[in-house]
Amino acid sequence: MDIQETTRTNTTCYHCGEDCDSQDIAIQDKIFCCEGCKVVFEILNQYDLCEYYQLNDKPGINQRIKVRQDKFAFLDDEKITQQLIQFRDEAHTHVTFYLPHIHCSSCLWLLENLHRLDPGVQRVSVNFARKEARIIFLQNKTSLRKVVEVLTAIGYEPYISLQDLQHKKPPVKRKLIYQLGVAGFCFGNIMLLSFPEYFSGKGHIDETMSRMFRYMNLVLSLPVFFFSAQVFFKSAWSGLKHKFLNIDVPIVLAIVVTFVRSVSDVLMGTGAGYFDSMTGIVFFMLIGRILQDKTYQGLSFDRDYTSYFPIAISVISEGKEVPTALPDIKTNDTLLIHNSELIPADGILIKGKALIDYSFVTGESLPVTKEIGEIIYAGGRQLEGNIEILTIKEVAQSYLTSLWNRDELKQEGEKHVSFVHLLGRNFTWLVLTIAAITATWWYFHDPAKIWPSVTAILIIACPCALLLAASFTNGHILRILSRHHLYLRNAQAIENLAAVDHIVFDKTGTLTSKTGSEVTYYGLPLTPYLETLVSSLATHSSHPLSKAVQQYCGKPTPHTVGDFKEFPGKGICGWVDGKFLRLGSAVFTGAGDNLVANGSKVFLTIDEELAGHFAIRSGYRTGIRQLLHQLKDQYTLTVLSGDNANEATSLRKIMGTNAVLRFEQQPQDKLEYILSLQTNGAKVLMIGDGLNDAGALKQSDIGISLTEDSNNFTPASDGILEARQLPLLQHYISLCQANKRIILISFVMSLLYNITGLFFAVQGLLSPLLAAILMPASSISIVLITYLLSEGAGKKLYSKSRQLLPDKNHVPG
Repeated sequence: MDIQETTRTNTTCYHCGEDCDSQDIAIQDKIFCCEGCKVVFEILNQYDLCEYYQLNDKPGINQRIKVRQDKFAFLDDEKITQQLIQFRDEAHTHVTFYLPHIHCSSCLWLLENLHRLDPGVQRVSVNFARKEARIIFLQNKTSLRKVVEVLTAIGYEPYISLQDLQHKKPPVKRKLIYQLGVAGFCFGNIMLLSFPEYFSGKGHIDETMSRMFRYMNLVLSLPVFFFSAQVFFKSAWSGLKHKFLNIDVPIVLAIVVTFVRSVSDVLMGTGAGYFDSMTGIVFFMLIGRILQDKTYQGLSFDRDYTSYFPIAISVISEGKEVPTALPDIKTNDTLLIHNSELIPADGILIKGKALIDYSFVTGESLPVTKEIGEIIYAGGRQLEGNIEILTIKEVAQSYLTSLWNRDELKQEGEKHVSFVHLLGRNFTWLVLTIAAITATWWYFHDPAKIWPSVTAILIIACPCALLLAASFTNGHILRILSRHHLYLRNAQAIENLAAVDHIVFDKTGTLTSKTGSEVTYYGLPLTPYLETLVSSLATHSSHPLSKAVQQYCGKPTPHTVGDFKEFPGKGICGWVDGKFLRLGSAVFTGAGDNLVANGSKVFLTIDEELAGHFAIRSGYRTGIRQLLHQLKDQYTLTVLSGDNANEATSLRKIMGTNAVLRFEQQPQDKLEYILSLQTNGAKVLMIGDGLNDAGALKQSDIGISLTEDSNNFTPASDGILEARQLPLLQHYISLCQANKRIILISFVMSLLYNITGLFFAVQGLLSPLLAAILMPASSISIVLITYLLSEGAGKKLYSKSRQLLPDKNHVPG
């Protein structure tokens, strides 16, 4: 009977793995600890999702605490849901939830199959590191409340609070501070109470007093072991449950072995134990953990909020267009969105005809028509003329950044992360092997040294500093680049930029400036009235040549442009005050290319009759000649231009005889050329203005979009660069190459630290307490070294920027 009772008590829940008090809650041969876990299993079984249990053993979350009925009824309130959702059109709604219970690969699999539980769910993308799920659902088939209730029913209740209305995460890690405080208090007092043991050899300490101090140390060690060390126990156990040996396993072994040995010594009266070492291990390891968490949180914060896109938008103020940086846009500002510009903030359409391309947000290329009074969400691109919107939210920068960092855009970004995790796992196995060999050695030579040597090895060899080096260095280099107005998508972009060997430039708007162009008109005389018509049409396009024509013709009068169309690489057309105008290439306008002029040519037809053409000579950007002269000796250079070859001679002089010059290139031609280079093994950097280069930018190994005074950000690029900073390109590449050297230096120094520490630890010459102090000290030193080396490389970039751009405002180096 006793044996049977023992068996029943040790039965674990099929869903969550926790002990079951009885076997009464069961389905066939599967036992559950509570009705909640049983219900989750029944739901998954009903929808044929039990593969969830095959991916990991007992992967679920305990469901003993029931969710009250109608807990999420507030999600039926349109005002609340409007602030929670990030995008909505006639069919789809996008929302991102923080799911604190995500913990393993089974969670990822189940969440990505959420559509099988709720047919209204279209797609779920899970960010495991952030414990976030981005969910797209059809509002005519389901609702936000139903999606949340389904998530809760299967054990992944979203964390939703008033803070989510400002897209903030809940405060976390406060418990870690409390654990550190308890560990520090107990460690300090144990050290004081251990002084009698330190001086006991001199015969001045009363035995009764010494015994009392030992028991006091035992009592003080209990909250450290059972509360402060929880973070390491949970992490190690989570890894072991999923057959993953993480870096906390050696730490836990050191803590447990030290504590058990110390308790045994005190209770049996054979010594004072190692409570000072055990509590010191926990205290100093928590310092290292908090340092690491703060570092990662800091990097994430910078990427989410301060690395904003360097784009401006026109705000209508007192009847004038005022270029305004995105962070300065406020609610109730009136924004002028030009044709092909990205909409940076949610707003209500108050003027113009909106034809919005939401492919960046939804992946669907079919444009959506919006009428005056309707909401237009951030992330769409206006396709038909100018519109004005009244902002109803601050710039949705956090959501735009999440789209910018979206995994499906650039899958190779995960390579760096997987390398670090693989390193950590193999390192842990190596540490355990060394500890086993050392214990075996001392067992036969000096058993008294087994204890301190093995414990010191488990602590000193923690690869925290090794893993921190790459993340901190990459994050800091991203910050330095952003201070100098180059905003890269992620750390992988740094590596890609450092590896390029072929640089491809767009010409118009990239090598040449969008301002300061010399424009000459040839053809039938343009009356002031006709100039206003041309200007009204040209102002709807953000292409540099259209901007030049608009500046030549002067400020447009408020003519309405109807049926505006822009054809990438060809031209624009539309009805203005009853006349049909075309501006563009000779082929697009139907003109014969028999008019001779230097520079680019934009032809004009009025009611399908050729009126003439504008000859535009765009001046090269300041510093471009020097930049191309520097680059041509180190890289293969190419220029891809949609314009004619009139400037081929001058470009050849600047770029050298080995450069490739291709003119009259359509967007598809640019894409195919990039593909041909990559087929031949080239690592391609593409730099364009993002207007006609989206395909080439996305296909290249790294694409950088220039931005000047318009909102022409393209999601196809890996980086955004302020146009005036282009002369610094070679120095940006040098900084990215320095990034790899800094990481290697940090790795080498961390390895040397571990090897040196292990050298003394295996000999029993390093105490566990000293090892616990040295571990966080190594992390601090690695962070300091990478910071100083990164800042040193950043100072060189700052110095070069002062030399090349002396007339511009500079950020601190």
